[in-house]
Amino acid sequence: MKSTQRHTDQSIIFFDGVCNLCEGFVQWVIKRDPDGYFYFSSLQSDFARSFFESRGSDLNDLNSVILYNKGRFYKNSDVSLEVFKQLKFPWSLLYPFKVIPRIIRDSIYQWIAKNRYRWFGKKEQCMIPTPELQSRFLD
Repeated sequence: MKSTQRHTDQSIIFFDGVCNLCEGFVQWVIKRDPDGYFYFSSLQSDFARSFFESRGSDLNDLNSVILYNKGRFYKNSDVSLEVFKQLKFPWSLLYPFKVIPRIIRDSIYQWIAKNRYRWFGKKEQCMIPTPELQSRFLD
């Protein structure tokens, strides 16, 4: 297991490794992040469990995709907006959607998250990154 201490300054996207929608989001980010700003870990991994526990967070309360960026956790609709903010043009232009009240954004996000397995399917096991991407996955 990799040390969780050395990853405190990295931006890590934690995702549900058996969710097709979540994996699709990870693949989408990878294609648009050629500089490797984001790292990834499935929520089911030992790394994620250790990372959250060392920060006093209960992994069981988390759902779908979580972003750890610059020492802060982001949940729900804030995840994609913070990711957009870090990506290059034109994706960074989507960040201003943060002005939409969180209660509206998060309601839509939670509705999709609640139905994600039914709509997009579920896998038996977490995705296995290609050798080229292995260094960006912290599992």
